[in-house]
Amino acid sequence: MDEFQSAEETTFVVEEITTIIKETVESTIGNSPFQHNRTNRWTSSIVESSLNQLSKLGKPFKYIVTCIIMQRNGAGLHTANSCFWDNAIDGSCTVRWENNTVYCIVSVFGLVI
Repeated sequence: MDEFQSAEETTFVVEEITTIIKETVESTIGNSPFQHNRTNRWTSSIVESSLNQLSKLGKPFKYIVTCIIMQRNGAGLHTANSCFWDNAIDGSCTVRWENNTVYCIVSVFGLVI
């Protein structure tokens, strides 16, 4: 890490990441109804677009992005994750997005290079 970079330039800012993810999911799925045959395309698009936007931040992180898309029909879904890392510099966030027929859960992990 460059000693002249500010803390803002080298920090995993959850609010900033959340905004990127919400905008990406909204532009990909929006008000579209759940369609099983589109879920592969949606998940790939969300993951790739998110990684693209995250890399444009120019922060010293390696990113991992996961995406789950599920029909909103009353079924239950439980997810969890655990990380063994440096809490002072690495970070993660999970964004839950929904419309009338779709649930989308995106997790982002940022690990300092």
